[in-house]
Amino acid sequence: MKSLSKILLPVDFSERSLGAARYAKFLADHFRSEITLLHSVTPLPYEFGALEGGGAMLSEIYSDRAEQAEAQLQRFLCAELAGYNVKRVLLEGDAAERIVDYAHEQKVDLIVMPTHGYGTFRRFILGSNTAKVLHDAECPVWTGVHLQDVPQDFPVAIKSILCAIDLGPQTCRTLTWAAALQREFNASLKVIHALACRDNPDAVAVERSIREDVARFEKSAGAQAELLLETGDASTVVCDTADRVCADLLVIGRGSAAGGFGRLRTHAYAMIRQSPCPVVSV
Repeated sequence: MKSLSKILLPVDFSERSLGAARYAKFLADHFRSEITLLHSVTPLPYEFGALEGGGAMLSEIYSDRAEQAEAQLQRFLCAELAGYNVKRVLLEGDAAERIVDYAHEQKVDLIVMPTHGYGTFRRFILGSNTAKVLHDAECPVWTGVHLQDVPQDFPVAIKSILCAIDLGPQTCRTLTWAAALQREFNASLKVIHALACRDNPDAVAVERSIREDVARFEKSAGAQAELLLETGDASTVVCDTADRVCADLLVIGRGSAAGGFGRLRTHAYAMIRQSPCPVVSV
């Protein structure tokens, strides 16, 4: 993991954006990062332009909306981000597409955004924009359903990190990120791997092989961590463990749109929805 010099903070001017901003500020304080607040204005439906006089009317409505969004963006989080290196960018188009395109074009190091889950059932919901960004973005994404729940005056800290691995091709990169964050924040680091089943004659040999594989990955990533092996559904095991060890951050492998998805990465969305702490997906 390189230093986080550029952090992208997509905003919709809601309380959820305020919660995500707290973590962006925390990281910017540590890494002296530039924070870019990005808001995208969605064009009005083109089909209405066919109505007589509709094109001019809709154009005026959209122009007013864009002006209001620009003014709101310039005011948003001014007091909270006073003294920080901040850019404010207003774009037009599908929000998720603009976020991903901007992150790629500007070589952003990290995207920080909430999941946009709601109410009692939010653990089962992942906002469509967040889901698209998680699927398409090449850079890591820091998110979580609880970003907006922490009181604004409650200090953010990373003292305990849990890293979930599946021993697939993304494992070394995931561990490297977790180990780098551990060193940056002088945190404890635990590694969790979910076993499919221990009820077989070769269970002892399988566990020994896994421990050897993890040791090799840790050496390659420069990580030193306690290994936890649990049996069960990957997302349930990982999130239950994060709760049990009081993790401040969960690091998982997400893969990329261009690559294949292993067992852990097929559970990535569920982990993000259910995690008791923020998740950085690499």
